Amino acid sequence: MKRALVCGAGGFIGSHLVKRLKRESFWVRGVDIKYPRFAETEADDFIKGDLRDFSTCCDAVDCRFDEIYQLAADMGGAGYIFTGENDADVMHNSAQINLNILEACRRRNSKRIFYSSSACIYPEHIQRDPDNPGLAEPDAYPAAPDSEYGWEKLFSERLYGAYARNHGFTVRVARYHNIFGPEGAWNDGREKAPAALCRKVAEVKDGGEIEVWGDGEQTRSFLYIDECLEGSIRLMRSGCTDVLNIGSDEMVSINKLVALIAGVAEKKVRIRHIPGPLGVRGRNSDNRLIQEKLDWRPNAPLVRGVERTYGWIAEQVAILRQRGASAA
Repeated sequence: MKRALVCGAGGFIGSHLVKRLKRESFWVRGVDIKYPRFAETEADDFIKGDLRDFSTCCDAVDCRFDEIYQLAADMGGAGYIFTGENDADVMHNSAQINLNILEACRRRNSKRIFYSSSACIYPEHIQRDPDNPGLAEPDAYPAAPDSEYGWEKLFSERLYGAYARNHGFTVRVARYHNIFGPEGAWNDGREKAPAALCRKVAEVKDGGEIEVWGDGEQTRSFLYIDECLEGSIRLMRSGCTDVLNIGSDEMVSINKLVALIAGVAEKKVRIRHIPGPLGVRGRNSDNRLIQEKLDWRPNAPLVRGVERTYGWIAEQVAILRQRGASAA
């Protein structure tokens, strides 16, 4: 039986990855500072510990693993990343985790590892146009990310590359573009745009009003969790050493995303635009390189993922309402 380690297994992507690996008959160990929030972990073994602590990393990597996935990071949506209030934690915590994990793996000679980077590494100045056609992997340099989160991710990409060159690691790196789906943060201040907007639409009555930061014309692409996992695993098991985008190239404005969610919910929704943290003006995934290297690219329509995500979040909203009514 093959063995896999998932660092960040209590998080959104990590918990889904554990499920996927279990379906492939892996023995899976998960490690995180928390258990999954919305479902029991399916990991065979789960270490609840802080990966900023080197001893926790050594406990997690106590043998050789066939595949190691390093997804753990201090992160959140625009309300967490772009206010500036969390910059020191974001940089220190995530960098410390990556330094610890790599060194623990080196000591155990467990050297096949996947690292989840982010589209936030791309320079801010090429993302000012909401009609931006997409971000190709070579666009990362000259470096000029728009957030400390992006700078830390770019540093860690280079850290993993250095361990590959100097210590014989087999490293695979993907730059994720706005991954979403059920069982992710939706009401705790760290939720990303699809979850936040699904929540707002679910909470409002037909014909009601929701708030959107900025003018809503900023553009993004959003990738459903199942395609994220498929791309990640394909990259992990390939011979490709290039850093690849894993994201959708179906670009949409935030206003259009609201309209899409409202259509799924079968509601009419009015938008009130308010000031708020926005990030870059336009971002989309350029998928030419992943098609060339893996003979695969994400292609599921955005609406399919929105349908599944909205249905799950609407259930969570209904549960909270019922609890509130019972308490009253």
